[in-house]
Amino acid sequence: MTTADFRLEHDFLGEREIPNQAYYGIQTLRALENFAITGIPLSSEPLFVRALAFVKKAAALANHELGVLPADIAQAIAAACDRVAAGEFNDHFPTDMIQGGAGTSVNMNANEVIANVALEIMGHQKGEYQFCHPNNHVNCSQSTNDAYPTAFRIALSLKLVSYSQGLGELAEAFAAKGDEFRDVLKMGRTQLQDAVPMSMGDEFRAFATNLHEELSRIEDSRRLISEINMGATAIGTGVNAPNGYAELVTRHLSTISGLELLLAGDLFEATYDTGAYVQLSGVLKRTAVKLSKICNDLRLLSSGPRCGFNEINLPAQQPGSSIMPGKVNPVIPEVVNQTAYYVIGADLTVTMAAEAGQLQLNVMEPVISFALFTSISYMSNACRTLREKCVVGITANRQHAAELVYGSVGIVTQLNPLLGYEASADIAKEALKTGKSVHDIAVTERGLLTQEKWDEIFTFENLIRPDFIQ
Repeated sequence: MTTADFRLEHDFLGEREIPNQAYYGIQTLRALENFAITGIPLSSEPLFVRALAFVKKAAALANHELGVLPADIAQAIAAACDRVAAGEFNDHFPTDMIQGGAGTSVNMNANEVIANVALEIMGHQKGEYQFCHPNNHVNCSQSTNDAYPTAFRIALSLKLVSYSQGLGELAEAFAAKGDEFRDVLKMGRTQLQDAVPMSMGDEFRAFATNLHEELSRIEDSRRLISEINMGATAIGTGVNAPNGYAELVTRHLSTISGLELLLAGDLFEATYDTGAYVQLSGVLKRTAVKLSKICNDLRLLSSGPRCGFNEINLPAQQPGSSIMPGKVNPVIPEVVNQTAYYVIGADLTVTMAAEAGQLQLNVMEPVISFALFTSISYMSNACRTLREKCVVGITANRQHAAELVYGSVGIVTQLNPLLGYEASADIAKEALKTGKSVHDIAVTERGLLTQEKWDEIFTFENLIRPDFIQ
């Protein structure tokens, strides 16, 4: 590149050359040089970029109405924000998701890009900040300490909408399998031992119920993160912001984002508190734990095929071994398990980062944002992958599952009301020792009940919805 391909920008640390095609400025350049941590740029979270644009537009509108920002500059900033929110400049948000400075580099990245887009709208060149300045105008009445967390919360809320939809669709897929398998008899198990019979439909409907419960927890978390601290500026005093700004910018931001945002009642507390993130992370962890448990069950139920449970078949997605011909592994549940482990670990990251807050600010919010954004993204991907590549294609081995039931010693439990626990236990003991069936011992050999009574007790309906029969 030649000198003409660069523009010169300065901050209080000195001057640097910025590529002319770049809409970001000197503080973003310094962040690129300082924070080569994850290799994952801010642009990888377009909802965060959009939310930052929402914040800056709302601020510009409020500042103009309160007489601290000229109309032409406010209008240019608002127009620039609309273009940034639409994704037109995503490639100009290269700062690493994990960074020092409590998010200052993210905030300045947004301020610089929006300022330079606004300058072009006003007919000026990028870097001619005397006409629209990243700090004086785009960041007017703001600090990183209120702009960053507010944008973060908006982005989280928007991201949770699609995550909830994906989780709900997965739950519905399990529910559909529950309906499909409602007449499949199988053995229930506790502690990996035979328990009592049940319907495979009930097993899969329980998976659906288990996941549906999480949707309301997610919505609770969304309500918590709807409280924002815009107008707090540096620590909660509102320094450099005009009277009435906090309330006005919150109203504008609610309109622009389409979210019901609430101004925190105590801006000092809201500026350092990260409890809402801990709550949300805990909900994500809870769902991850549940989803991983379900995947463990799918792996067990499909184990074999000859030497395992083999009650269900998972869709074959790829060869399972480089050495064992014909082997097919439960790779989709396995990848969901691993995703869950990541989310569980990320919850500890959020916990420690939230605890690390000191006095009037928590400077660890960037790693909280990284942990929560990645957790939501990965969980969304896991839910979609499990539904599309596994759950919808599951089939039941009906006859085999029923044979396991009638060959099990566990069905002796149905005889407790008739024969009593001691007699039933003795039948179980002999069955386990000799390999004989419970039926042959109880009916044929010992004559403890008639065939008619056996048939009454061991109908499909009575096995899955037992009546008390004496």
